Amino acid sequence: MTDRPADRPADRPPARRRFDPAGPVTGLFFLALAGLFLAEGVTAERLLNPVVAVPLVLIGLGLVGAVRIATRGRRRDRDRDLRQK
Repeated sequence: MTDRPADRPADRPPARRRFDPAGPVTGLFFLALAGLFLAEGVTAERLLNPVVAVPLVLIGLGLVGAVRIATRGRRRDRDRDLRQK
């Protein structure tokens, strides 16, 4: 999306889209988790013991939350720039 000169004050540079890693990290975590559950459903044997799977899921959710918190400033800056347009 390009800025038109009339939409932007003269002293402000055009807004640049910055990469926010929170979405891809969250997506990869849930795709990996879905793949594990699918593989376990297709095979006759257990791939992950529930004693291992539950802490793994909780640790993964904690890491996803940490990435989302760490990148919150990027999303807030982007949203503020979009509202100012």
